[in-house]
Amino acid sequence: MPLDAELGKKMLQLVTSRYDDRHWRKKIEKTLSLPQSGVSDPTQQQIFMYLKVGLKAYKSRRADPDSWIIGGFATKEVVDRAKFQPQLVDSTVTKDDVSFLGSDPGPEVDEAWWDEMLVQWFDVPEEEKPAEGEGEDQAAESTSAGVPEGKSAKT
Repeated sequence: MPLDAELGKKMLQLVTSRYDDRHWRKKIEKTLSLPQSGVSDPTQQQIFMYLKVGLKAYKSRRADPDSWIIGGFATKEVVDRAKFQPQLVDSTVTKDDVSFLGSDPGPEVDEAWWDEMLVQWFDVPEEEKPAEGEGEDQAAESTSAGVPEGKSAKT
C-alpha cells in the first residue's frame, strides 16, 4: 500500500530538509531510488519525481547505477526552485502544495520511522480471504462433491 498523504509529506520533508546531515544522506539516496508508485497522493508523486530528476547526478548511460546530488548548494537550489516556482514541478502544483518542503518533519522521524516507511512503500495489501472456518468448509465440500461416500477423490 503506497504512502498516504501524511507519510508522503513527512518523507518529502525528510528528503528536502536533512540533506546536509551526513547521517541521512544514504537514506535519502535510497529513498530517491525507489519507484514513484510508492507515493499515493498525485501531487506528492509529482514533487517526488521532480526531486528525483532534479537531484540525479550526471552518469554514464552504460552501466553506472543512478547516483544523486545530495547535500550542498545544488540540493538547496533544487528544493528552493520547487518552493518558489512550483510550476516547474507541474502546472497544477501550487505554492501551498510545496510550502512544507525544506521544513524538518520533527523528532519522531528517525531511523525506525524510515524503516517503517520503506515497509509501507512496498507493502502490497493481501486479497480478502474468507474467515478460517468458512474457507475450510467450502474447500472440503468442493473436493468431495460428486464422489460416492467411502471412495476417495484420488481413486
